[in-house]
Amino acid sequence: MSGAPQKLILRNFQSPGDIVMLTAAVRDLHRCYPGRFLTDVRTPSPALWEHNPLLTPIADDDPDARTIDCQYPLIHQSNTTPYHFLHGFVEFLNDQLNLRITVTAAKGDIYVSDQEKQWFSRVEELKGRNTPFWVFASGGKYDFTIKWWEAARYQQVIDHFRGRIEFVQVGELHHHHPALQHVVDLRGETNLRQLVRLVYHSQGVISAVSLLMHLAAAVECPPGRTQHRPCVVIAGGREPPQWTSYPHHQFLHTVGALRCCDNGGCWKSRTLPLGDGDEKDNPDQLCVDVVGGLPRCMDMITADDVIRRIELYFAGGAATYLPGHLPQRADAE
Repeated sequence: MSGAPQKLILRNFQSPGDIVMLTAAVRDLHRCYPGRFLTDVRTPSPALWEHNPLLTPIADDDPDARTIDCQYPLIHQSNTTPYHFLHGFVEFLNDQLNLRITVTAAKGDIYVSDQEKQWFSRVEELKGRNTPFWVFASGGKYDFTIKWWEAARYQQVIDHFRGRIEFVQVGELHHHHPALQHVVDLRGETNLRQLVRLVYHSQGVISAVSLLMHLAAAVECPPGRTQHRPCVVIAGGREPPQWTSYPHHQFLHTVGALRCCDNGGCWKSRTLPLGDGDEKDNPDQLCVDVVGGLPRCMDMITADDVIRRIELYFAGGAATYLPGHLPQRADAE
């Protein structure tokens, strides 16, 4: 097709995890239709677009530009069809632009500059050496408390690997991220771009279904590592695994094991009401099977389950323990 490229301004104002999916849609648009489009974006997470060569600045008032408010209605079919979240924005753009974009990679499209790849991380600064580390968050946002696992179980995992794995704890201070022991505590000390850098330099990630999980897949690995970053996801029964999981992750879900998620994810928002006036406190948004403050689907996932999935990466050679690591679990102080 000849003529000037069509100018597109793609807008979405959802959470950073959603924006990672939009980065993939922009990638796939250009891969499937090279030279056909110039794209710019309007999102609340500009840090996720840094160094992206597929963006061209386009003014809001450019008369030749088409603005599209991007959505992913495909999510409403996620319990019954074999689509991944990556397909959501792609299928929406196909409908809007009468295209046949296909998903070309099972990950988002986040770019890391050469300077960032040489970044002297806080982990090295605090430890005084180049230490392989795993990144994790012990909680999450208050809008979706149903995604939280128990902080005490995270602590069991950390204690089990003490002396063998360095753990770095992240999370925004206005979210729920209980402090844990024997970790490098970076809660509240990383902005979004610094989190991208931290994930780049990490050996592995432990995450609920969250931004951190999406970054684990989307951010490339340093030279000399495996092609895909080890990641253990504590998912429970909220979302169908085919919609959310990545092929190289260990994805711990309980969909199909309980009546409340026997036909895909329950898609509930909160475990218990918070009384903050949010509509997510409505009865139809609350977990219907709570055990000791956890959704039963999350309670069914034990610390030993997570430990075993982490150990798989080390047993298979995708990850290596700290130099001079203790062969057995280090005793807690």
